[in-house]
Amino acid sequence: MSEECAAAVNINQDYCGKCSICHSICPYEAIKKDLETGKVEIDLQKCQVCGICYSACPVMAIEIVYYDYDSLMKYVDGMREKNGSETLVLMCRGNSPATCEIEEILQNKGLKISNYIPLRLPCSGRIPTEFVFKALNSGIKNIVSIQCEDEFCRFKEGTKINARRIVLGKALLEQLGFNEDALKVVKYSRKAVYETEKCVGCDKCVFICPYNAIEAEEFATPKINYEECVGCGACALVCPHLAIEIKGFEFEDVLKRYGESAKKLKTEGKFPLILAFCCQWSEFSALDDAKSLLLKKKAIAFEIPCFKALDPVHIVEALHSGFDGVMAVVCSKEDCKLEEGRETAERNMDVLRDALKKMSMHERFELLTASPRCVGEFNQKLDEFTKKIAAMPPLKLAVAETRTHV
Repeated sequence: MSEECAAAVNINQDYCGKCSICHSICPYEAIKKDLETGKVEIDLQKCQVCGICYSACPVMAIEIVYYDYDSLMKYVDGMREKNGSETLVLMCRGNSPATCEIEEILQNKGLKISNYIPLRLPCSGRIPTEFVFKALNSGIKNIVSIQCEDEFCRFKEGTKINARRIVLGKALLEQLGFNEDALKVVKYSRKAVYETEKCVGCDKCVFICPYNAIEAEEFATPKINYEECVGCGACALVCPHLAIEIKGFEFEDVLKRYGESAKKLKTEGKFPLILAFCCQWSEFSALDDAKSLLLKKKAIAFEIPCFKALDPVHIVEALHSGFDGVMAVVCSKEDCKLEEGRETAERNMDVLRDALKKMSMHERFELLTASPRCVGEFNQKLDEFTKKIAAMPPLKLAVAETRTHV
């Protein structure tokens, strides 16, 4: 982390009561404690900005940039007044992509909810019972928390921590006279979707899966072990017939979404037009407020579940669709939530760079690492890349109109 970088999490020592709850609950051992004085401090190099410590501090001594309680309540109140909804749906970033198929997820769990307030967070573990009480007191009548399954929490202990809080919260709410259905929990983890009729049995997915979640079957198509699948997207990237994809990140849908955006913005004369593929853990604000990014930077932020799911074909297609530059923003190796198999993603980028060089487009693509713990890091890198692309001639949309799928 650069010295100019403003930290996203900080402990206000004037408020800290040295109770050490944050120290004991941090899943990354990112909070150091002085055994003699009891003073606790955050090790920003280890911090993953999950917000679990923030939600656990009994005296609100921990200050955080993203998703603080006042901002969250302001959002809930504003949305409730706007659409009149009395249901709040909390989603973990890991189980809900930006396209937010919330209704489908809930319906599969036996819940039919159409008018609701969606609230997307990095981890369910950063929601304390105090926020639940405030939301219910503000006029919200039902809260549904979509949590990752325990073993698939990207922040290790987030789901388990929140599950314990909700059990205690439900008991207290019932004592206060609230309906027992006022607070519900849904467990859901995003995994690979397999259409066996498209599979040709090449077994590429078997060899590429870093978590051994796909097994080869003699005289049959491969078998996915969903108890091991973490939804990283590595299998989807190598499948030649799109038989395996990650729900919410389907190849053809992604292709259509950025292709249509490029065509529309190019005809409006936007320049330079930038597409940023972002790992959903490398950046928070741009992915949760993508429209503001476009208005300010003439850029589109497109979410991917992991570096391993970054398909080089999308980089090439984006440039042929009219984007003047494409950047990929991913976590560093040390910060990667799904570290297994990262070397495959890095090899893919080497092949991509060689291909772009042959097409004289290598300067229009950059692979960058970023972390939400460094406030403004993403915007700084986007500004630098935008200035670089602005010095180049614009790419013509006409190329995309005559191009077929790679």
